[in-house]
Amino acid sequence: MSIKTAVIVGAGMAGLTAALSLARHGISSHIFEQAPQLGEVGAGLQMSPNASRILRQLGVLEELEQHWFEPDHIRLVSGVSLKSLASIPAGTFARERWGAPYGVVHRATLQQALLTAVLRNPLCRLDLGHRIETAAADQMLADMPGSPDLLVGADGAWSRLRARIPGSPSVAFSGNIAWRFTIPGDQAPAFLDRHSVTAFLGPRTHLVCYPLKEIGGFNIVAIAAGISPGETFLAEGTTAQRAGLAGQFSGWNREIRDLLDLAERPNLWPLYQARPGRWQNGRDTVLIGDAAHAMMPFAAQGAAMAIEDAFELSGFVATQPLPQALAAYESVRQARAARVRNRGAFNKFAYHARGPIRLGRDLVLSLRSPQSLAKDLDWLYGYRAKG
Repeated sequence: MSIKTAVIVGAGMAGLTAALSLARHGISSHIFEQAPQLGEVGAGLQMSPNASRILRQLGVLEELEQHWFEPDHIRLVSGVSLKSLASIPAGTFARERWGAPYGVVHRATLQQALLTAVLRNPLCRLDLGHRIETAAADQMLADMPGSPDLLVGADGAWSRLRARIPGSPSVAFSGNIAWRFTIPGDQAPAFLDRHSVTAFLGPRTHLVCYPLKEIGGFNIVAIAAGISPGETFLAEGTTAQRAGLAGQFSGWNREIRDLLDLAERPNLWPLYQARPGRWQNGRDTVLIGDAAHAMMPFAAQGAAMAIEDAFELSGFVATQPLPQALAAYESVRQARAARVRNRGAFNKFAYHARGPIRLGRDLVLSLRSPQSLAKDLDWLYGYRAKG
């Protein structure tokens, strides 16, 4: 074992997974979270097999499976005509092909499952209501009993710990907003598939819908251009902003426009992206999750990448001297994140296509079998993180 103790800043999915992953190797961790209490904002998320496989190894998946929903398919549908364009099998197919399930779950459910596991683990300690700024990090490490070996920045897209790493990534607003809301099952229109994850594609925008077992309703995410409300995921759209959203969907099917009208108090999430940069300082500090590689959600891999980061980081620091471990982590994970980011960029191009490109996209998708589309995802969903 190269290290014995770690400090983790941030108790989101990345930070909690890091603590559990380190504990598997006998490494103790102390998590500091600025919020006075944990409450995951947003609504649903997609948990693909590359991440659920890790959650199984951490002993968290069994709890999740009691609450989540495993879709039969991942469908691509025209937002204008409601015509099905393509479908990728999930459900039993995902378990058999990729060796782990594909589920959709409320963010709060995943965070609670991770939190419960952390609180039960004697090697993990959590302190809430502690904001760790860069200037205070050195003193905090010096003052802590045992002088922790590693500082893990799991503090999200607007990370303060980045400043400890020369040449670390900067983040910039993408110009896009994710509007997130849920609707009760009895209000859901008939065209929504009760058994699948569905992405409705349209010019410059798209909409993702899937059922959430915990609420007996649907999770809805609309991606469109917008203005950032700043460093927050708790903003509610103003009347003018909602009118702007409606305008961007003006050419869509009437039923989808009516669906957007059902949103009573949608959360407005600004989508930020991290530029290339260093993820570790070669000595004692490393970034994971959005702190390292905040990216657009077009591959539905934000949570999965954070979970992979945490798990693989633990494997490196448990088996190699710390400087080599951090360098190896950075090399492996940057290559992986870059490939996922490129896939997301391709999806954005395809999902938001218009004019002749949209017609070509629809034709190509109509010629692809579900199995061939699934094969294209083997590198992503079949990835086996080494922890």
